[in-house]
Amino acid sequence: MLEDSRPHLHAQRGIPAEPLDVGSREKRLHMRFDKAFLVVIGSELYGETTAIARNISAGGILVEMSYAPPLGTVVTVHFQHARGDDLMDEIVARAEVKHHHYLNFSGSGEAASSRAIGLRFLEFVDLGDPVSPERLH
Repeated sequence: MLEDSRPHLHAQRGIPAEPLDVGSREKRLHMRFDKAFLVVIGSELYGETTAIARNISAGGILVEMSYAPPLGTVVTVHFQHARGDDLMDEIVARAEVKHHHYLNFSGSGEAASSRAIGLRFLEFVDLGDPVSPERLH
């Protein structure tokens, strides 16, 4: 007879279940950089909007923004930095919307909310190279 390892069945048989140690295991593939900064999110359907990027890693990024494009939407993420000599440094990544996050919280007695999207990076675009129409969809 096969032994069932599900904790609730062990408890029914009077066998104590082993505690789960969820806190010690990190399931992320990439190390995160927990810093908030402005980015521009662009898509053909929704246009461009300024957003707040958080928790960036080699695999993706969490972006707080006023709307949430549908899951599976491919957007461009523009990381921009203005230099003192009126020049703009920019890195552009194509990313897919993988998650929606809706946050409700209160502070100073007033309710508030925020929305964010989890993006998975697909590729980084070299601004010197033309992008073919097939790659934009």
